[in-house]
Amino acid sequence: MKTTFGGSFAVSSCYCFIILVEIWKCSSGYGSVHKSVVGYEQANVVILHKSLADDFEKFCHANDGPLPLLYRSQPGDWKCPSLSSDSAIRADCLQYRKYEHGACTASLKSLKEYSEQLKDMVTFYLGCSFSLEKAVQKAGIPIRNIEQKCNVSMYKTSVPCYSISMFRCNLVVTMRPVPESKLGAAVLATSELRESHGAPIHIGDPGLLGIQDLSKPDYGDPVHLHPGDIPVFWASGVTGVEAIINSRAPLAFTLSPDCTFITDLEKGTVRSSGGVPQVHCISRDPLHFSIVSAEAAQKINTLETLIGIDPGERGIRHLQRQGELLGACLALSHAGSVLVTTGFPTHCGHQPPEENDGPPGALAIAAMLQALEKQVTIVTDQRAMDLNKRIIEEAVRLGILKKPIPLLSYQRESANSALKFLCENGNPGRPRFDHLVAIERAGMAADGNYYNARKVNIKHLVDPIDELFLAAQTIPGITTTGVGDGGNELGMGKVKDAVKKHIKNGDVIACDVEADFTVVAGVSNWGGYAMACALHVLRCCETHERYLRRALGRPRTPSQRPWLPALPSVPKEEKLLKTLVQLGVRSGKTASLEMEVDGLPFYSTHSLMIEKLLQEAQQ
Repeated sequence: MKTTFGGSFAVSSCYCFIILVEIWKCSSGYGSVHKSVVGYEQANVVILHKSLADDFEKFCHANDGPLPLLYRSQPGDWKCPSLSSDSAIRADCLQYRKYEHGACTASLKSLKEYSEQLKDMVTFYLGCSFSLEKAVQKAGIPIRNIEQKCNVSMYKTSVPCYSISMFRCNLVVTMRPVPESKLGAAVLATSELRESHGAPIHIGDPGLLGIQDLSKPDYGDPVHLHPGDIPVFWASGVTGVEAIINSRAPLAFTLSPDCTFITDLEKGTVRSSGGVPQVHCISRDPLHFSIVSAEAAQKINTLETLIGIDPGERGIRHLQRQGELLGACLALSHAGSVLVTTGFPTHCGHQPPEENDGPPGALAIAAMLQALEKQVTIVTDQRAMDLNKRIIEEAVRLGILKKPIPLLSYQRESANSALKFLCENGNPGRPRFDHLVAIERAGMAADGNYYNARKVNIKHLVDPIDELFLAAQTIPGITTTGVGDGGNELGMGKVKDAVKKHIKNGDVIACDVEADFTVVAGVSNWGGYAMACALHVLRCCETHERYLRRALGRPRTPSQRPWLPALPSVPKEEKLLKTLVQLGVRSGKTASLEMEVDGLPFYSTHSLMIEKLLQEAQQ
């Protein structure tokens, strides 16, 4: 390719870029020079012996976020006609790096002295994140490294790529600060530019990628954040350099990390990424955002609307906040270890005193989390350990759970009991759980007591599991969700003012303990079913799934979705409810040992809700 520089002479693409880099480093006119190349796609280059080429190509396809393969040459071929009309990549670039057995042994201005070796070598052209910048600027988003007249920051992460044979390394990323108000626009502008790495693979705290200090990039220059900026990370083609180093190939060449190959292709080549993306904040400490398609988000919001009906006419519509189900499930989707609690001993005169709203919903959540290969633990009252053990055993026998779930109890023995329970050795920097879920769990009121809907104090039957949720508010990295249907459940403190105003006896029974996300349902079990369905929707969403795996590895096909059998179903929930009846667990409203929950018949009410949720989630 030939590029006119300054309107007076033509130079080949790589020469042009090197000239620009040199001017960039010593001239205050960087901004105007940069415009000469931003209109064209740029590429990273890796040159390997032909015996390694097939494996490296497989490595690229297995990690196409950082390594989108634009072109692979034949052995000894110096040209790439689909990218540039007259390039000679091994002869006309000014900055190369030579690697021998994984060590960089030379910085070269020419590869001519290696002409004989190059006859048996293959050149790979890989997409470059510099090509994203025009799209980002066009969306009205500042490019801080251009403003600061420096190269983009690049960092090695702790995230492993998908390995192929001798090619294995951790992901390398570029970082561009983006004002928080423009995060959605930045993701939208880049999501379809897959040949330039596409949408970001992480937004927020760099520590979640294993990056300890943004001021010390591994490649490029430090780029300073302005007040209100959020660090946004894109996959980087420099990952290929790390793969070469770790492979210890006898001989390999790359371009210098601050030198890219400029193609003849104008920027803007797109490939569908599975829907219009949205950005949602799922944690403020550490700061963490997630990405999901608008279609998947709408499905989950519809699930939230479905469970929001009020069959008991208790006034729960006043407690509902749209988007809480989506936020909770996005946080759960990113979690690796989840603690679930349930149990509302509302029937003081019966043994056991528990109601049957709560356990089915908790198991529905747990089953999906298990299928998604997350660690799940249940914590409950000490007096109810045997009952819950039997429920879990029956859930495994019925095929609801893949395997038994660890069952714990919590007692307050000291001021640090909750911290010691949640964190290794009580160290808040090492939490055992990423997310806590309470579903139909008796919640502590403002006076320190626990009340059922009839204002009966049941504190003598309830262990202080609320303390775990209170402690979680002080531990970075733990988010929480509360699921309830009346306002006296753990986690409902977020809507306690509405509970006091609109729910019968709300001024007394309202739970005072907040959760980050509050899911309100007509029956709490429905909230659990909806969360399981929403997690399925998220995992089937290409936009979210790519973000979740950092654009590494291959996406699952519809036939590779092992979590599908974990969805709740009418037959499974019918069998579980029958088991609860046999164990003496009663309907919450009527205390009857019948096929009902909260006084509502299973066959004409709960079964219909399950069917509606499944239909929405799977369509």
